[in-house]
Amino acid sequence: MSVALDPDEIGAKIIDGKELARSVRRKIRRQVKKLKFTPGLAVVQVGDDPASTVYVSNKEKDCQYVGFHSEVHRMPAETPQAAVIEQIHTLNSREDIHGIIAQMPVPDSIDGDTIINAIMPEKDADGLTLVNLGNLLINREQTVPCTPAGIIRLIESTGVGIEGSRVVCVGRSSLVGKPVGLMLLNRNATVTYCHTRTRELFSETQQADILIAAVGRPRLITAGMVKPGAVVIDVGITITEDGFVGDVDYESVEEVAGFITPVPGGVGPMTRAMLLENTLELALARK
Repeated sequence: MSVALDPDEIGAKIIDGKELARSVRRKIRRQVKKLKFTPGLAVVQVGDDPASTVYVSNKEKDCQYVGFHSEVHRMPAETPQAAVIEQIHTLNSREDIHGIIAQMPVPDSIDGDTIINAIMPEKDADGLTLVNLGNLLINREQTVPCTPAGIIRLIESTGVGIEGSRVVCVGRSSLVGKPVGLMLLNRNATVTYCHTRTRELFSETQQADILIAAVGRPRLITAGMVKPGAVVIDVGITITEDGFVGDVDYESVEEVAGFITPVPGGVGPMTRAMLLENTLELALARK
């Protein structure tokens, strides 16, 4: 069911990513209880980046809740790239591991893309190997990147129809911007990509029925840049003196938009939930 955007309705409805993620986890937990095997997720972390360590810890807690087997392979920052690839190949060969992720960022001495592409596409829980990203281009989605998948689910939760909608993606990274644009294009939206070289950004964003901000620039998107009644998805998150701040000026845009995601509590929880969903799908495909 699609719901028309209402430009006359004042005040955006908050898209609660935390609650939606809880719903996804509960569903996965019920599914896992019915299985005769245990899905397994392995994380390879090189170095001790604090944010990554916290994120990996949260992933372990998520796995415990839904009933997955979880293991983290922590490797010192000085570990040679060849040794990291060898560890991934070992995980590729294990029958009890169905999903693998290479935690980013990695030290400068290691090429992140090479590490990611050492993972078998059939075990690529993050959906970031060249094979899985390439499948988006030809509209043969297999395992899709977690953040874009979470964004799609957040949009769908509003009841606003994606098909035929005008979407503007502010940001063109391979992690979020490009893949989410392709996924929306595959769902028959009309998609425009914007970036640092875009002229008159506001004239593009003002036309968006669905606006996705994913550039990492605090409060870049202001109320005057948003079409009344639009769905606004804020992917960015920056730590400032005021705390966590998104790419959207939340206070002003909330008065104009039809739906909006908070920061934090919007896209982030759904990224983790989609990792679990990807892992379960990979596990089921191998049984």
